[in-house]
Amino acid sequence: MAEEVLSQNEIDSLLSALSSGEMDAEELKKEEKEKKVRVYDFKRALRFSKDQVRSLSRIHENFSRLLTTYFSAQLRTYVDIQVASVDQLPYEEFIRSIPAMTILNIFSVPPLEGRILLEANPNVAYAMLDRVLGGRGSSVNKVDNLTEIETTIMSHLFERALENYQEAWGSIVDIDPMLEDFEVNPQFLQMVSPNETVIVVSLNTTIGETSGMINVCIPHVVLEPIIPKLSVHYWMQKEQSKERNPEDFEAISRTIQGAELNVLAVLGEADMSIEQFLNLDENDVIRLDQSIEHPMIMKVDDEPKFYIQPGQVKSKMAVQILDEFTKGGGEDE
Repeated sequence: MAEEVLSQNEIDSLLSALSSGEMDAEELKKEEKEKKVRVYDFKRALRFSKDQVRSLSRIHENFSRLLTTYFSAQLRTYVDIQVASVDQLPYEEFIRSIPAMTILNIFSVPPLEGRILLEANPNVAYAMLDRVLGGRGSSVNKVDNLTEIETTIMSHLFERALENYQEAWGSIVDIDPMLEDFEVNPQFLQMVSPNETVIVVSLNTTIGETSGMINVCIPHVVLEPIIPKLSVHYWMQKEQSKERNPEDFEAISRTIQGAELNVLAVLGEADMSIEQFLNLDENDVIRLDQSIEHPMIMKVDDEPKFYIQPGQVKSKMAVQILDEFTKGGGEDE
């Protein structure tokens, strides 16, 4: 239990109340000894820690970004998808919270057991369907009488979106999502028992001028085998346990060693006006700022790296490296 630190004014008021008899010290001691009781609702059991919920939130934030890119390319219109909330609640409560007639995509995620539900609000789903069929993305809610063609188009649209879900989970577990069923009435859908705890990730979705929610419902049975991997400690250990692959290191080293650099020996520099430059003529002499008593500078990709002196090797001009370049050293004129 967190301790509360009292200010000096609160301490003075408490001592004053005890001395005046407004508060009884014995009563305070009795309250301290009494057991603290906290109400616990077994129908709303919290089976995921805050740390695990945050990890699920990070995974689905990545999923929302991938989904935004995917739907933008498919629908060729403005799409914005963001995580609104990540909650854990009984399955029955989730079913009651969604519309009576909606778009339900049920898919398995082997090797994990159980199934995951992706529920799309009819307004969002019909805006997508209208765009695919060449419309402006208007939404007309007629989910109760979907045609076979509309059902096929819509199920294929969400089925291809599952590739993004696989990528979003890639850092935790390698899953292979497969669409198993497409339903419109949640009352006909019984994935788990009514009191089973599920994680519900709500995504705020905007398609063109239409807005709505996409909910991802993940039962506890699906996440149970990988719950230890949802902790921050696992993420940190995973990063620390990464070892350098010798083959990758050698390949990177060979690539770097073969990279070409622009090496320049600077004889000196000079400043002049444009008028002086335009009036240059044959046999004119340009005075450089480099003294013959001081070493020259070698630049590598325009960065000063070495002090050098000019010379000759056989019949070719060359430079000899004297020292590494240090700012403020060897540049006195």
